[in-house]
Amino acid sequence: MLGIFGIFFALCGLMYLAYRGLNVLLLAPLMALLACLFHPGTPLLATYTQIFMPALANYLMQYFPIFVLGAIFGKVMNDSGAAYSIADFITRKLGPRHAILAVVLTCSFLTYGGVSLFVVAFTIYPIAQTLFRQAQVPRRLIPAAIALGSFTYTMTALPGTPAIQNAIPMPVFGTTAFAAPLLGLLGSAVMFVFGMGWLLRQTRRAKARGEGFSLAAEDSSDVFLPKSYPTVALAVLPLLLVLVLNYLFSNYVIPAMDVSFLADSKFGGTNLQKVLGLWSLVTALAVALVTSLMLFRKHFGKWAETLNSGTFGSMLPIFNTASEVGFGAVIASLASFELIKVALLQIFPQNPLIALSVSVNALAGITGSASGGLSIALGALGQTFVERGAAAGVSMDAMHRVAAIACSGLDALPHNGAVITLLTICGLTHRKSYGDIFMVSAAGTLLANVLVVIAASV
Repeated sequence: MLGIFGIFFALCGLMYLAYRGLNVLLLAPLMALLACLFHPGTPLLATYTQIFMPALANYLMQYFPIFVLGAIFGKVMNDSGAAYSIADFITRKLGPRHAILAVVLTCSFLTYGGVSLFVVAFTIYPIAQTLFRQAQVPRRLIPAAIALGSFTYTMTALPGTPAIQNAIPMPVFGTTAFAAPLLGLLGSAVMFVFGMGWLLRQTRRAKARGEGFSLAAEDSSDVFLPKSYPTVALAVLPLLLVLVLNYLFSNYVIPAMDVSFLADSKFGGTNLQKVLGLWSLVTALAVALVTSLMLFRKHFGKWAETLNSGTFGSMLPIFNTASEVGFGAVIASLASFELIKVALLQIFPQNPLIALSVSVNALAGITGSASGGLSIALGALGQTFVERGAAAGVSMDAMHRVAAIACSGLDALPHNGAVITLLTICGLTHRKSYGDIFMVSAAGTLLANVLVVIAASV
């Protein structure tokens, strides 16, 4: 019992101190070693150098290109004005009358095309501010509208999304980014309809009691657009390339290649199914990035600064997540974790999809990170879920999609880094806006998770 208490104490410490602002890069190894202190005889230095660091390094080895290319691509779309061009086009077409829908669709299109959700939040907020003010929609709903379009279905459910949360299950289940497309579309529809329904309901209730936009002093300016930015036709091309090329590479181009060399120990003694999804996504992002640099070259001030800024901007997110993965590896190595593992796997043992959903949701909620919780769950229990799924006749594509959707449920608790950053960008507090963020990001996703599990089981 002491060991189990130590694990939960470390998990709660990770959650609380991360919420208080302590960097996970420092916090994760400290909390991992704290858990070890509750397991007498566990060698601390060996645990750090032989378990924590290899797990961190393995995560970096697998996902570093996706983080870096994605961050640079988002920075290019932002600095060139391409993201503004798309946002301006959609909002002008829909207008203030459909302010919420305009913001949600703009965020969805940009994030589904590979633009970082943080870049999208910075890009969309000034536009959302103008639209919401014209429509007299409460300003406190802006973070929830951005979250619905950026943190939910485009992150985990839509087939082919280049988000890291959709990439993490690929090497575990031997799938691609387009795994279980019908289940993904079902989950996306539920999240979108539930989220839009909630936001429109809140708007009607606010207007009924006379609540308007309530402009803050620091937000008095109108939407800003660069002096020179690409046409919308050019701006959307790189986003479409990410999706189309990812599909073509994963289904036709790479499978047609002779990759027998992968069986060589020099290349890890693996097979194509284990690397197909990652290869396809990395190649698609690289081609889209080069294309965007060529298309938007005249819209850059100093393109080298954009590339450098995007590269450096990817460092903290990937190292934070990798540290959480190292934390998870240490926890999984402790003797007491076997009891927790057995308990998790005993949740509907005849249905591995339910056990997978509960495990991923719980760890994502505790860590406050969709990618971190998903990585920890699959790192510790992934192979077991593969075996359970195969034994139950569940397709690995369905396991992939359920795991991806599950990670974006309870991760949207108040200590989530994306939630905190979004509120900071919008100049709002948890007290004013978090309730709506929770409903569209967590409640809607949990509902979608349940329905997708039912559909996959049937």
